Amino acid sequence: MATVTSENRSRPVLNMSSAWVQGVALVMLLGFCVMGFLAYRTYDASMPQPKQIVSESTGETVLTGEEITRGQALFQSRGLQQYGSVLGHGAYLGPDYTAEYLRLSLEFAEENTDAAALPEDVTPEEAVIEEFRTNRYNEETGVLEWTDNQVAAFEEIQGYYADYFGHSSGESGLPSNFITDEQDIHDLTGFFAWTSWAAAAERPNLDYSYTNNWPSEPRVDNHPTADIVVWSVLSLIALIGGTGLIFAIYGRWSQSMGWHASETPNLDFNQPGEVGLTKSQKVIAWFILVVAFLFMIQALLGAASNHYRVELTGFFGIPLQELLPYNVTRTWHVQLSLLWPAAGLLAAGLFLAPFISKKEPVRQHWLSWALLGALAFVVFGSLLFEWLSVMGYVEEGTLFSQQWEYLDLPRFFQILLTVGMFLWIFMIYRILRGRLKTEHKSNMPWLFFFSGLTIPGFYAVGMLAGSETHLSVAEFWRFWVVHLWVEDFLELFTTIMVAYVFVLLGVIREKIALGIVFLDIILYSVGGVLGTMHHLYFSGTPVEHMALGAFFSAAEVIPLTLLTVEAWTFMQLGSRQRAGTERPFPHRWAVLFLVSVGFWNFLGAGVFGFLVNLPIVSYYQIGTALTANHAHGAMMGVYGFLVIGLATFALRYLMPSDKWSDKLAAWAFWLQNIGLLWMVVIALLPLGIMQLYESVSSGYVESRSLGYLTEPGNAIMEWLRMPGDVLFLAGIVPFIIMAYRGIRYSHLVPTVDEFPTDPLFTVITPENADGLVAIDERGALVRQEDPNAGRGDSASTAPREPDFDTRTKWDKTYSSDSRVKPGNSDDGRRDE
Repeated sequence: MATVTSENRSRPVLNMSSAWVQGVALVMLLGFCVMGFLAYRTYDASMPQPKQIVSESTGETVLTGEEITRGQALFQSRGLQQYGSVLGHGAYLGPDYTAEYLRLSLEFAEENTDAAALPEDVTPEEAVIEEFRTNRYNEETGVLEWTDNQVAAFEEIQGYYADYFGHSSGESGLPSNFITDEQDIHDLTGFFAWTSWAAAAERPNLDYSYTNNWPSEPRVDNHPTADIVVWSVLSLIALIGGTGLIFAIYGRWSQSMGWHASETPNLDFNQPGEVGLTKSQKVIAWFILVVAFLFMIQALLGAASNHYRVELTGFFGIPLQELLPYNVTRTWHVQLSLLWPAAGLLAAGLFLAPFISKKEPVRQHWLSWALLGALAFVVFGSLLFEWLSVMGYVEEGTLFSQQWEYLDLPRFFQILLTVGMFLWIFMIYRILRGRLKTEHKSNMPWLFFFSGLTIPGFYAVGMLAGSETHLSVAEFWRFWVVHLWVEDFLELFTTIMVAYVFVLLGVIREKIALGIVFLDIILYSVGGVLGTMHHLYFSGTPVEHMALGAFFSAAEVIPLTLLTVEAWTFMQLGSRQRAGTERPFPHRWAVLFLVSVGFWNFLGAGVFGFLVNLPIVSYYQIGTALTANHAHGAMMGVYGFLVIGLATFALRYLMPSDKWSDKLAAWAFWLQNIGLLWMVVIALLPLGIMQLYESVSSGYVESRSLGYLTEPGNAIMEWLRMPGDVLFLAGIVPFIIMAYRGIRYSHLVPTVDEFPTDPLFTVITPENADGLVAIDERGALVRQEDPNAGRGDSASTAPREPDFDTRTKWDKTYSSDSRVKPGNSDDGRRDE
């Protein structure tokens, strides 16, 4: 038998089986090894950007690689990816410029092909297909040759875009005379032309184009490839088989996995106003108010952006497009949809960390104020420079010009935001440092820190997608942020925070929480890491991106389905602990917001996400209202409500109970959920289905045209969305009021430097029931009378159950460990 020494006893111990750690390490290692291979293939086998495009007949230079790159930078800086799209990625009002240019060039070539000069068995349409599908790119020299038809089409289409972005721009949601410089039009058209060439020209030794035959365009014989169909079928098999497997496992081991609290004793939850907070925790009230206002601004911008789909030339007669055109309102709407939830999660992390460490380092609150100021500077500074960039006051490709969709904030502010998030994780480490020294590196405190570290780490990956980066390469790294950062590692961090909330409340043990976290890491990462590639089906990357993206993105739905089932248990975690007591579980509405996250995870991220992730569906619908439907259901439904739920948890402790209003929380919960459900079910989903039908039956270009979007039937559907928008906006108002109350009344909450072992609850047991105290109407502590006194021996010798009809409280809650400062609570109570 091994000798137990003091050194062995002090060694940190893992609170669960090491097999879980090994499983997570294996999944992560395999996932990122494959991602490394895909990164190599992205650089090696993506659609080539030529150094020169020359005329096949004369050898004259038509375009240079530098001009194509400048056109790409203009496309970003003038906010055109937040108006239309290229290769399917971007906004939904304007056209997809890849598909539009391809259609225009094909029509021009058909009209100018001399049928008399063709062989008798060849039609002009067949000749054009052969002409455009033939790949004349020389890999050794980097020179691409265009036929006379292709060169002439390029010159003709420049005139089309000169008018489109010039004299006619004010009629389509853009400012009047938006882009008029001839060189700008030349380079922009060159960028569109390059992407459309790659959409038609066949890969060497293959019978499909660089974009897997996207877009659907019969004039150039673009149709779904065998890979698109086969991998769609295989992804369905993966979904059905994976769902069956996970529920078989869940049915077998359901009592040992998930949100269960069967071993938790009866608890007395310490009520808001009784729980002291540190100075930095009180600063979080200001974070929540800023988040609430940014949420309102983002929602108003969304309403303005949607209004452009029914009135292109203004806002109820006001020429809004001259000051806030569609590409500005959507830029701000999309950027804030990432920034306010991210800011809310940072605030939630700072609020929970002192409860975990049980103390706070000195002057931590000054760092919190500094972080809040830095976030405000980044948010409002980036919004200003995005407007300046879109309106043409900032040169393209600079530190202060707009970038790719979802990474719109200029590079200068992107760097500042990354630095700010690293400052945040330093603050988290500073709080947890003492606790981390005593914990195994796979226990909850370290997982909290490591998952937080991935937030600035994976956001920084977006730095690899610059204005001059090859389009396919930029898309690869950009979606590491959009997908891996948002849908995997933010999901992981929030899962750990939610688990920690219930550990701190005493309703689950840390061992169970660890099991939940490790299970979620495995389930999310199996599909989430490689599932990133479902964004790159048609981005000029090789076919393995589509194969792996389709198969593994189907697996993303499986954990979301499981979470929906577990949400019902999750909802009861607090309520089951409060039977018979007048001191209620204080977080009913926070839990309900978290339960709604489970619902939207399944519907918005799971069902709607899987719908658009199938390659055969994505082939026809990418860039349509179905994409917007998934985005709203997943982003707001999951991360929006998650942040509001965590903010509600914090607000309960930032004010005394008598200052809290359940009615405000109820209005916020129901109005926002009903409004979002109306938005997606009444408007976005039907519009997306109609647009998908138009794409399949008439063509992708037709489904994305302004003529189709503004048809009376579509316009009616857009107007039907208004009640949902109004309800949703109304639901933000009570959230703002709740946040304001958090600031107004936080001074009434005791200020502490350290916390007792269990700051948020007290365990009620028969053995120590004699130690209970009661709180009278004035909030003073009095000894509770023994209910068994005078009942005889039989009564006095039996274990006494606590009297739940009294507002019980443990003496230790008000021990010197809590260090409540005199005069900081509303009743002036001092330490006992």
